[in-house]
Amino acid sequence: MAGRRRTGALVLLAAVQLTASACAWPGGTPEIPSSHPAPRDAANDRIGALFLGSADGPRMCTASVVSSPHRNLLVTAAHCVETLDRGREEGLVFAPGFRDGRTPYGTWPLTGITVDGRWTAAEDPEYDVAFLTVAGVDGQEIEDVLGGNRLGTGRGFDLPVSVTGYPNDSEEPITCSTRTASHSPTQESFRCTGYSVGTSGSPWLTADGAVIGVIGGYQQGGFEDQVSYSVAFDARVAELYRRATA
Repeated sequence: MAGRRRTGALVLLAAVQLTASACAWPGGTPEIPSSHPAPRDAANDRIGALFLGSADGPRMCTASVVSSPHRNLLVTAAHCVETLDRGREEGLVFAPGFRDGRTPYGTWPLTGITVDGRWTAAEDPEYDVAFLTVAGVDGQEIEDVLGGNRLGTGRGFDLPVSVTGYPNDSEEPITCSTRTASHSPTQESFRCTGYSVGTSGSPWLTADGAVIGVIGGYQQGGFEDQVSYSVAFDARVAELYRRATA
């Protein structure tokens, strides 16, 4: 299924990735923290699962509500919603706060997808971010119901974040408190176990409620579940946001 974060790579590929990732932390590799079930609260309810067709259909990725002028915007990874082999996914719905098969806030159909043309043309990992617009439900926009996280750009690396997402093998979201690191000048990473298939698009949230990354980018988020990546949220992402909210 397209749009899912890859795992279970060959041992050689995993070893190469681990070596590269360890270099991103000055002074050596720290102990890797473990994810745990995410508590039910307002912040985590802004995060949900993307499904194909309906909440009974295939689960694709994770997305979250981001504040916008029209109050109808989500952010996720571009590979969750458009790939070269499948084209743009049609019929996606967002289920915020999804747990144990339940959709406490209903499902919100996507009405638009904004990705950079360099992702569309060649799946350039430097542009693996997407903004999604969703239709209103019962006369309300999604941000009116759930609130939204501010978009944070240009904040650099080595920041404390919490990352919450939906592994496909779990009926509830997981979360982890960790720190970002520089994988390259334009890609960031974090270490925590458990971020397997389905967690692409999971937001990286600072303590002041800003989303500064989503699982994706390098290796579409990572070849194994202990190290995850994101495009650094910088001017590229700010410009994409401007397009999505124009």
